[in-house]
Amino acid sequence: MTNPSIPVSVVIPTYRRESVLIDSLSMLMQLTLPASEILVIDQTAIHDETTTDRMKDWKDRGLIRWIKQKTPSITKAMNTGLKMSHGPLTLFLDDDIKPHSKLIVEHSLAHMQHNELWATVGQVIQPWQKAMPLTAPRQTKGLRRDFDFPFHSKIDQDVHNVMAGNLCVHRERALSIGGFDENFQGAAFRFETEFARRVEKAGGTIRFLSSAGIDHLRVKAGGTRSTGSHLTSADPKHGIGDHYYAFLHGTRSEAWRYSVQRLLREVATKFHATHPWWIPVKMTGELRAMWGGCLLARKKRMASSKAD
Repeated sequence: MTNPSIPVSVVIPTYRRESVLIDSLSMLMQLTLPASEILVIDQTAIHDETTTDRMKDWKDRGLIRWIKQKTPSITKAMNTGLKMSHGPLTLFLDDDIKPHSKLIVEHSLAHMQHNELWATVGQVIQPWQKAMPLTAPRQTKGLRRDFDFPFHSKIDQDVHNVMAGNLCVHRERALSIGGFDENFQGAAFRFETEFARRVEKAGGTIRFLSSAGIDHLRVKAGGTRSTGSHLTSADPKHGIGDHYYAFLHGTRSEAWRYSVQRLLREVATKFHATHPWWIPVKMTGELRAMWGGCLLARKKRMASSKAD
């Protein structure tokens, strides 16, 4: 079997993972058609000895490029990998996965056969899921388009949203729209959807590939976006990304309607029905997130206007 016609660089942002990171990398290296290179963007301050020894060995043998990043940030880590990768295609993967046998070759072939593609997003099977013959939800326009796309589907189709844990982008095209928005920090909620909207605004197409799959293990320890429970927090970090997304890509009326609906939805939960004393706390966090997202979007638009 020959190598894919388009080389694929794999980028894995990682944070506070140990054995599961080693297992994920080992399985990627054992694929019949492996990546042209593997970049590990490591945001862990200190690994255990076993992990450190294995990573050093792989680096010395040229099997991985081990890149250290001090401050944990999923968007910054992905941009670092995008800029430093060498291949025409960059495949972003989570650090706690089991890759399916055709993961890399199917992403590569799709881009080779369809030059109009800016990105492909592969099947993601969560621990509680099985692959199913599902199509996109009926929401076809607006800010919520494809929010609930079933990424465990077995049906290939064009999509309007992505999952960063199995996302292959045309590197130069992704760089041309600025990569991933580093204003999304902490939980970084909605940064993937925001990226997908910019791809489409630039005229790009995104394709879901059921044959380019991974099993996502969802290991509890570690994880770049692990920031605690949002149910009992007044910290705006849990919702600011969602509000920021709305104010960036919606009209004024759409954005405010979306944000108010989110605010109400976030306190209308089973948890808050049985723990009503947390509602004012959560409401405070959402109001702070709404205002912060609005200001952040305004600042982003002003910076973009000056750049133009």
